[in-house]
Amino acid sequence: MKKKTLGEVLKERREAMDLTQRELAAKLGVKASHVAYLENGRRRPSLSLLRRLGDVLGLETEPLFLLAHPEAKALLCKREAAPSKRPENAWRKFLGDHALLARNKITPRELRVLRQVNMLGRVSSPRHFLFILNSIRQAVEEDSI
Repeated sequence: MKKKTLGEVLKERREAMDLTQRELAAKLGVKASHVAYLENGRRRPSLSLLRRLGDVLGLETEPLFLLAHPEAKALLCKREAAPSKRPENAWRKFLGDHALLARNKITPRELRVLRQVNMLGRVSSPRHFLFILNSIRQAVEEDSI
């Protein structure tokens, strides 16, 4: 059985809701061509768009995030794996390491994005936030070239 891609999931759900790409785009506040790019796997949605996709299509955001960023799956712990630890422990340690934040020139805007990532699921280590951030930075640089 073939695992579905983000685009396949979005298209299947959109069609099940009897929406055109243009109608979905209007609900999301993006162009219809952007919806087509997402469905064809030519673009990855931003974190804010992932949340809107989940809200509009009635889908959970964590599985959508993992479909959009399968490389992040190894970084997110299973919630059942360590029930005794608080989910925000790695986030708190990351935020509290001022030297790390300064050394990596992490902006307040980037911290807001990482906070959103933290809400999608538990990240097991403060260093993994750096991996996620560097992946986002690289993707943004590649898209703007």
